[in-house]
Amino acid sequence: MRFLLKGFRNGLGAIIAFISWIVPVSKVKRTSEQQHKVDKETINIELYQFFGCPFCIKTRRMIKRLNLHIITRNAQTIGSKFRDEIQRETGKVQVPCLKITNGDEVQWMFESNEISTYLNKHFR
Repeated sequence: MRFLLKGFRNGLGAIIAFISWIVPVSKVKRTSEQQHKVDKETINIELYQFFGCPFCIKTRRMIKRLNLHIITRNAQTIGSKFRDEIQRETGKVQVPCLKITNGDEVQWMFESNEISTYLNKHFR
C-alpha cells in the first residue's frame, strides 16, 4: 500500500511539474545594473527541494517570476549529500527550504509562504 501511495504521489507531482513547465511565468523586468545587484545578493541563497513537490514548484515559480538566480539543490534522493546536509543542519528533511548564508551565519527558512514573503520583500 505504501508503495502505491508513493507512486501515486510521485506521478501526480510529475504532472504538476509538467503543467508548471508549460504555463509561462511573467518575469520582473530590471535594468542590467539592477539585475547584477540582485544576482550578487542571491549568490549565497540556495533552495533545497524535491522535483515534484507542489510547494517546491510554487517556490520555484516565485523565484522564476522574480528573475532570481538561486541554485536549487535536489534533496529528494535518500543518501544524497544535500538531503544529508539538510537533515544534519536542521534536524529534519522538509522542503522547500531556503538556505541563506551571510558570512558565518546560516539561516534555514521553511514553508513556501514564508519563503515567498522573504523573496518578495527583498527582491521585488
